[in-house]
Amino acid sequence: QVQLRESGGGLVQAGGSLRLSCAASGSIFSPNAMGWYRQAPGKQRELVATITSGGSTNYATSVKGRFTISEDNAKDTADLQMNSLKPEDTAVYYCNAVFQRPWGTNDYWGQGTQVTVSS
Repeated sequence: QVQLRESGGGLVQAGGSLRLSCAASGSIFSPNAMGWYRQAPGKQRELVATITSGGSTNYATSVKGRFTISEDNAKDTADLQMNSLKPEDTAVYYCNAVFQRPWGTNDYWGQGTQVTVSS
């Protein structure tokens, strides 16, 4: 069973930085893509950033230029470096991993890690 272990959330002042890490385990295959999503109170979960195993990235407009997603294919990890944080970045951040196989696609979610940005 695939498990995603997240770390790195916390409380930071506006303008500060945090780094989130996600490690996938439990599969003999590496993820085809990994990503970070977030959900603020009363809002739907939204994409923050994704990265494919080939290194292609995609960012939400609201975080472009401030957040950077990176991966280590050898370790099946994906990190999210968050700079210039704003109070509106406050949310629970979830790691996602997608496994594409000839017989189908599965995606998995982590438990979530809280990021709180104070003004």
